[in-house]
Order: sequence, then C-alpha cells, then structure tokens
Amino acid sequence: MTRTLSDGARILQGERTWWFLGPGGGLARLRDTQVTADGGLEAGAENRLRELGMFTTTPPRAYELTVLTSTHCNLGCGYCFQNTAQDLTGGARPPRIARTRLSSRTITDILDFTRRQMAAAELERMNILLFGGEPLLNPRGCLELLERAADHGLGHARMISNATLLKPRLAAQLAERGLRSVQITFDGDRPDHDRIRIGRADGSGTFDTIVRNIVRASEVSELRWQLRVNVSQETYLGVDALIDRLAGALDPARCSLYFAQVGDVGIGYGNDLLHTGELSARFSGWQRRALDLGFTVSRPQAYRPCATCGHGDGRYGAVVSADGTLASCWETAGKTEWEVGSVTAGYLPSEVTKERWVGCEDLYQHDEDRRTLAAFRDSVDAALLDYLDLTGRL
Repeated sequence: MTRTLSDGARILQGERTWWFLGPGGGLARLRDTQVTADGGLEAGAENRLRELGMFTTTPPRAYELTVLTSTHCNLGCGYCFQNTAQDLTGGARPPRIARTRLSSRTITDILDFTRRQMAAAELERMNILLFGGEPLLNPRGCLELLERAADHGLGHARMISNATLLKPRLAAQLAERGLRSVQITFDGDRPDHDRIRIGRADGSGTFDTIVRNIVRASEVSELRWQLRVNVSQETYLGVDALIDRLAGALDPARCSLYFAQVGDVGIGYGNDLLHTGELSARFSGWQRRALDLGFTVSRPQAYRPCATCGHGDGRYGAVVSADGTLASCWETAGKTEWEVGSVTAGYLPSEVTKERWVGCEDLYQHDEDRRTLAAFRDSVDAALLDYLDLTGRL
C-alpha cells in the first residue's frame, strides 16, 4: 500500500518499514502504528513531522530558464515529442516542428525577459538548461548564451543532448562557461540503441559515437553525466547488458543513471510494455545493479511543483524556443498551437494561457490509468529505499 497526501507528501510501504517523503525535503521511517489503515498518517505522527519541517516548503532559489538553441535534430527517433507524425516510409526522418536557430538578437531579448522575471520573483540567480532539438547543432548559440548569462546571475547550467556532436574542444569551452552536467539518452544496449536512436541523414547507429564522446569530454572537463535509459518493449531485455557495458566504458563515479518508460504524445508511437509487477521488479533490479557498480541513482522524493511549468504563470522559470516564443514546458516548445507568449511581449493573458498551459508529461498517453502508473512508481521507489537502507547508503 502507498499513498500520496494532498500536499505532495508520499507514504511508501517497504518490506520492513514505511517510508515518509516530505514536500519540505527529507525522509523518515514510520512504524505501523503511525500509519492509518488506508495508508495515511496518524495525527501524532503528522504533527511531529510538521514540527520537524518536513511539510514546510520553500520557493525556488533560482530562476529556471530552458532555452532551445536549435529546434532541428540530427537524429530521427520515432518517439520524440517534437515529431509531428511518424515517418511513413519507416525511415529515420519523421516530420518535426519548424526549424529555428537561436541568434544573438534573440539572446538579448531572452536575457532582458529573464531579468524582468527574476526581479518580479525577487530572485538573483538563474540556472540554464540548454535544450533542442539538438542544442549542439548551434554551438555558437550555446556558448554565447552561457557567456552573456554570466552577467545576469548565472548559477549553473546543464544540457540535454544526444552527445553525437560533443567534441572535446567544445566540451571544454562549454564547461569553462558554466556547463556542469549533460543528460544523454540510451535506447537500451548497443544493438537496440543502434536500431532506434539513429542518424537522421543516413539511419546510422550512434551508440559507439556517444560513448566515445563522453569518454573524451571527460578527459578535458569536469562535466558530469546523467544517463537516461529509455525503457520500451523494444529495449527492456537489453538493459542489464547496457548497465554493465556503460560501467566498463565510463567512470560511474561521474555518472547518474535512471530508467524511464517511453510514452506516446499522440504521434503514433506505441509502447506496449505495461506497468506490471514484473516490470517494477526489473526496474528495481536495474537500480540495484547500477548502485553496486558505482553509479548514482537519485533518491525518491515527494511530489513538488516543477519550477518551470508547475505554477501556471511562469513565475519561477520559462521555456523559450529558438525564436523567442514561450511555452509552458519542454513537450510543447516550438509548437505554435501551444505558445503562451514571447520574450519581447511577455506572457499572453491568463484566459489564453490557461488553455495552453500543460505540465511535465501531461501530454503523454498511456493504456493504463493514473492509479496504476502511480502504484508502479511507488513500488519501484519503495524498493530503492529499502535497498539503500539495507546497504547503508541512506
């Protein structure tokens, strides 16, 4: 049994104990007597947790700015939420959102907009996420944005990239300008990855190129790597081999590893892998193996609003496409029907944006209901906490 409370706190039932995850941060063990029959908190336990500040939330300390430096991509992944349909020929060129590229003038407009937003939110720091498309199709835009953001309170920067273009010199330049980490996706082990995550121009595989670029970039920078493993009916049987392969090729101490099921945003990509007990056991096994090999696996947390899309008004962050238009989240950037404003004119009136404002993964379609999806996540998270506790990692 698991339960999510109205304020985002979570109660998970582990094998030997109950786990409480507070929206104010922190983790607590609970005894059976502190949990109600329906998986809630007994009054005394809740009062004590409130006294400890585990329900007390604080606003973001930095403005979270996501910028698409290029909406084009050099890969042709069929599930990408920036596709507008499938490639009807079965090839590697699904139709995508319109192609735009970040310019110096738009960077000026973005930084002016961000300065105004930060002042309104009484924030002095910003964090930047370089996004695309593939952001490194516009390396000059990436470098210029980071360099100029330094005068506007840049705290840290990260990037989501396919890493096929991340050459050592560019990695060093980005790191010098404040880039601290890069998220990179693997679609299962090499054979599956090279069939799914393929070059748009020629359908070529990318696995070895990506791994080689991570290794070389690590030699010239202090960049850290967040490795996302896409899980689908096409990839899940190879994930065990992938974890071992990555551990042999990379430095696990500089890498975090997480597993995410691929969904459909309405473009016809099907993932038939259901959120069953067998699948949750596989996720838990992958996490344990990753930990034992030295990778970081993020601890479960309470449900908290995303700083970028979770407030409905862009108060603490923004997603900006390469042409300066605003979206509420990554999934809708570059899609004209979902635009919520521009950096020059600001956000559209609330009566317009409320119909276009979506949050993280709101557009994803699943064959199962939200209750099933939540139970799956809770099962995996409880098992991870149990293992962290058992191995002295909490």
